[in-house]
Amino acid sequence: MSKNLRIGIIGTGGIANAHVAAYKKLPYVEIVGVADVIPDKAAAFAQAQGLTEAASFDSHTELLRMELDGVSICTPNISHHRTTVDSLRSGKNVLLEKPMSITLQEGIEMTQAAKESGKMLTLGFQPRYDPNMKLLQTIVQSGRLGNVYYVETGGGRRRGMPGGTFISKKLAGAGAMADIGCYSLDMALNTLGYPRPVSVSAFTSNHFGTNPLYHPEASKFEVEDFGVAMVRFENDLVLQFKISWAMHMDSLGATMFLGTDAGLKVTPAGTGPWSGVWDGSVGSITLYHDEYGTQTSTPIPTIGHQLNLFDRKVHDFAEAVRDGREAPIPGEQILIQQAIIDGVLRSAEARREVSIELPDFR
Repeated sequence: MSKNLRIGIIGTGGIANAHVAAYKKLPYVEIVGVADVIPDKAAAFAQAQGLTEAASFDSHTELLRMELDGVSICTPNISHHRTTVDSLRSGKNVLLEKPMSITLQEGIEMTQAAKESGKMLTLGFQPRYDPNMKLLQTIVQSGRLGNVYYVETGGGRRRGMPGGTFISKKLAGAGAMADIGCYSLDMALNTLGYPRPVSVSAFTSNHFGTNPLYHPEASKFEVEDFGVAMVRFENDLVLQFKISWAMHMDSLGATMFLGTDAGLKVTPAGTGPWSGVWDGSVGSITLYHDEYGTQTSTPIPTIGHQLNLFDRKVHDFAEAVRDGREAPIPGEQILIQQAIIDGVLRSAEARREVSIELPDFR
């Protein structure tokens, strides 16, 4: 290469540490700037990370005046829209942490900014880099299941409620739906090839988060800790989506793909109170089918690996910028799940089915 990639970090919360650690493993990447809205926090972060040559700023707009090839945006949800649009319009490629945005309209504007600027907007869904997730996509899109007409996805933690910015409606936009539901949606929708939704009927609640018996910040809890929805798509596919931060149950069940020729059952990996959702790997895969008139099931061996999935997503972004490739996980795809989450919240509030309308970026 003729020069290193020059990368900036916007937001210095906990997730920014993982971004820096991943970039440091790439010899062709140089982190040249860090920004955070809290005065002096960026400078302290740079010092703690050993980024002795990096400039520090109290505003992302100041950082964006630098010559940069790309930025990692690691801010609270409420800042995703503004920092992303400003970064794209200033000619920077963007790796954005999930969820995409607070509202659907913000997501549309972010996707449009990427189109207009010619720069990359990619979203941070590291479970996609698990080879077992790719295996699921291969099985479903091979046609082995026939016509897939029903999918059930989601996950539930018996206890696993975060606090701080995650439970503020203003700062996070949504609760369990945005935090872990987005992983469940991406797992299913990416496997299916991201079909376009047309309507959703949903219910949400926050019985646990607002109860001081279960959450130390109950008086500040403003978002949903549970949600369930039925989503209809253009191709007569329906998806049942359910998610929970807390419940009196061990599981909300496996993910299922029902097809006219076969069905696929998938369980997540991991154990413990914060497991049971699709923010990690695959535990088991089973194919249900008929052979010679007999109902049978076939376990599909999972693929063992030692990949650091978080590193892989950061490295893929850097490689895509370096090599001039398209966004690894493009904003147009994640806008579809943002539309579903938006529809879930609207439907739950209205207590009826609502339509989903998306711009055509195809």
